[in-house]
Amino acid sequence: MAEMTRDIGLGTAARTADLHREYGRGTAAVRALRGVSVALASGTFTAVMGPSGSGKTTLLHCLAGMDRPTRGSVWWGGTEVSRLPERRLAELRRSRVGFVFQAFNLMPAMTVAQNVELPGRLAGKRPDRERVREALAQVGLAGRERHRPGQLSGGQQQRVAIARALVSRPEVLFADEPTGALDRATGHEILALLRAGVDRDRQTCVMVTHDPVAAGYADRVLLLADGLVVDELDRPTAAQVGDRLSRLGG
Repeated sequence: MAEMTRDIGLGTAARTADLHREYGRGTAAVRALRGVSVALASGTFTAVMGPSGSGKTTLLHCLAGMDRPTRGSVWWGGTEVSRLPERRLAELRRSRVGFVFQAFNLMPAMTVAQNVELPGRLAGKRPDRERVREALAQVGLAGRERHRPGQLSGGQQQRVAIARALVSRPEVLFADEPTGALDRATGHEILALLRAGVDRDRQTCVMVTHDPVAAGYADRVLLLADGLVVDELDRPTAAQVGDRLSRLGG
């Protein structure tokens, strides 16, 4: 299937145009992305899937401003972020996007509230404790502000990580295998939380996953292979995703 981009009537939260990302040089160069053009509608949930080495995590990192493309462009709304100086990009990243990692990345010596406050503190901002409480309540952790990560289950720790990503009220939430370290039941709780954020708060969510069941929570699934978007599905079932993924060798 040819490389795709689409006209989004709802407004576009993020998009890429002819995105290339190469690592290394010469014969040793790895072409992780080879001309990817995608548009992500505001207020929707997109899952990015593909076999190992297909470029899905690289695409997520480029979309989130955590990696620079070799060629092509990345836009958040009407702002081309791929050409911004690093300092300005970092400022925009803190205010406009959130990122959730598979490994939670919480500081064990800090309380839950301090972990949620940390990105703002690193940016030199005074913590808004009311907003921290709101973010924790949003993910079902009201009253846990003084707990430490070691006192929480894995699912609760991932909820803290999501609250940390949401505390700045980002336009787009990026999630890299957010349920990969969780058991299936807890993973469903996290996916339901992400889905609710889209449906209730018009949050835009972009998630890399290898799990067809997780992808079934999304409005749209992008399938990558060899650094290209080769297929996409709208509101698919887990069975449909699994079938398409198996054809790609994923």
